[in-house]
Amino acid sequence: MLSSRRFLFAAFALIAARQAGAQTLDDSIPSGANFDKAQFRLWTPPTKAKLRGLLVLVPGSNGDGRAMAQDTVWQAFAAKNNLAVVACRFTDKPHDQGYIEDYVNVSHGSGQALLDAIDHFASRSGHAELSSAPLLLWGMSAGGQFDYEMAAWKPEKVAAFIVNKGGIYYTALTPRETRAIPAMLFIGGKDLEQRVHTITGLFALNRRGGALWALAEEPGVAHVVGKSRDVSMLFFEDVLAARLNQDGTLKALGEGNGLVGDLKTHEFGQPPAKGTPNYPTVWLVTERVAKAWKDMMLTP
Repeated sequence: MLSSRRFLFAAFALIAARQAGAQTLDDSIPSGANFDKAQFRLWTPPTKAKLRGLLVLVPGSNGDGRAMAQDTVWQAFAAKNNLAVVACRFTDKPHDQGYIEDYVNVSHGSGQALLDAIDHFASRSGHAELSSAPLLLWGMSAGGQFDYEMAAWKPEKVAAFIVNKGGIYYTALTPRETRAIPAMLFIGGKDLEQRVHTITGLFALNRRGGALWALAEEPGVAHVVGKSRDVSMLFFEDVLAARLNQDGTLKALGEGNGLVGDLKTHEFGQPPAKGTPNYPTVWLVTERVAKAWKDMMLTP
């Protein structure tokens, strides 16, 4: 989707970062009530200008995602959009159902660990604005579960979030403030049925409650990232353009600020004048994102 130009841009961005002094910092938070390890890596682009937001990257179950802060594609995206990157590692304390991640239940301590680390980075990096910067949450599998729960717990801090082929969630109907946050929920056509049904159900429930969310299926994909990162980058860029005020605060969006896609026909257009449709639809922030969504849905 972003093709070879994406990688060329990433390479140039990395060279520029090394030459001009991009910054990398590490931080950790002591073990808490619902997590064992909480470790973080910050990457900031080579600028002294005020950063617009924080891209938070969370890996799959108990994984160490800190290396994602060195991913040249994410760095290029962050530099282009004047963002910092925070890449995370969370692990559970030992328990007998390892497929259910306790640290995903962010209100029990792990979410505050992330916020505390961000405050530490804001103090150490020379970018004090990071303490209040809006969050763009991207994660794979359990990382997407963490994103979902973070948006449910602290909706005022989140500009947009991604759910990506995860399986276990602690919240069903999210607060109304969370349903007002643009989101994309990715499922894989060849992933475990339990994951597909869970995410589809969460989407249907919250979309019926007016959520500004899209369900996006990758038909030929199992439990892997696939195209979701590329589509998420387009989505994040367009959400920032739509939501971010000059002073760094977030605008409220409504159904009429985007487009509506039909999950059966994959066509999209202007939303209806009143109410929420009683058939499956998705909310898409721009035509560019709508086209990327449709292309994903129709590609085997």
